[in-house]
Amino acid sequence: MIRALARSSLATALTLLSLAAAPMSPAAAAASQSLTVLTYNIHHGAGADDSLDLDRIARVIKDSGADIVGLQEVDRHFSARSDFVDQASWLADRLGMHLAYGANLNEDPTRSGGSRRQYGTAILSRFPVLDAHNTLLPRPRQGEQRGLLAADINVRGTTVRMLNTHLEHTSQTERLAQADAIDKVIDESGRPTVLVGDLNATPETREVTALTKRLTDQWRAVGDGDGYTFDVNNPRKRIDYVLTSRGIGARSADVLDGDASDHLPVRAEISLP
Repeated sequence: MIRALARSSLATALTLLSLAAAPMSPAAAAASQSLTVLTYNIHHGAGADDSLDLDRIARVIKDSGADIVGLQEVDRHFSARSDFVDQASWLADRLGMHLAYGANLNEDPTRSGGSRRQYGTAILSRFPVLDAHNTLLPRPRQGEQRGLLAADINVRGTTVRMLNTHLEHTSQTERLAQADAIDKVIDESGRPTVLVGDLNATPETREVTALTKRLTDQWRAVGDGDGYTFDVNNPRKRIDYVLTSRGIGARSADVLDGDASDHLPVRAEISLP
C-alpha cells in the first residue's frame, strides 16, 4: 500500500513538472506579451468647456483599458486653476495605479510650510515601477522648462523603459534641441523603450523625424486615418505620439474621442519582445 502511494505521488509530481515545462500556446504567449499604452495631455484637468473636472480624465483613462499611461500638463499643488490639488496622486489613487512624476516647473509654496507648486508630466502604471527619474531638457531660447520623465516598469518579468515628454510649443529651435537630448537617452537605454508625449510638432517636422529615425511611430505602423489629436473642438494636427524601440511590435493604434481635455488621447496596443 505504501509503495502504491509512493508510485502515485511520483507520477503526480512528474505530471505537474511536465505541465510546468510545457511551452505556452502561441495564443497564450502573444497575450502575455501584449501591452496597452496611452498618451494624454490632460490640460490640468480642464476640458473643452474649460471646466475643471479631474474625474472626467480618470474615466477616460479607465475606459481606455491602458496598462501604462503618459500624462502631460499635470499640476501638483500648482495654482487655483487646479484647486491646488495634487493631480498626479489623485489620479493614481482613483485608478489604483503606480505613479511616477516629473516636475518641470517647481515653485515655492504660496505659504510657509505648504507644498511646493509643481507642473509637469506623470506616468501611471498597472505594473510596478522599479525606478524613475526626470531629466530637464535644454531650452536654448529660454522657453518654458520641459523635461523627460523615465520610468523602468516590470511588465510580467520584462523591464520596459517608459519615457514621457512635452516639448516646447513656441520654438522649433528648442524642440530640435530637446529631441536631440531625448534621442541620446534612447540610444543609451538598452531596454525595450516606449516614448510617449505631446511633441507639439507634426510628423513631417525635423524634430519628429529626428526621433522616428530610431523609433517606430505606432500610428504610422497600424493607425487608420489622419490621427489628429489637437484641438479637441476641431482636430487638425497630429502632435501626440506613441513611439517604440526596435523589437516592439505594433498591434493597433487609435485616437479616443472625448472632451475631457483640449487634446485627444492616443492609445496603442504593442507587443513586447
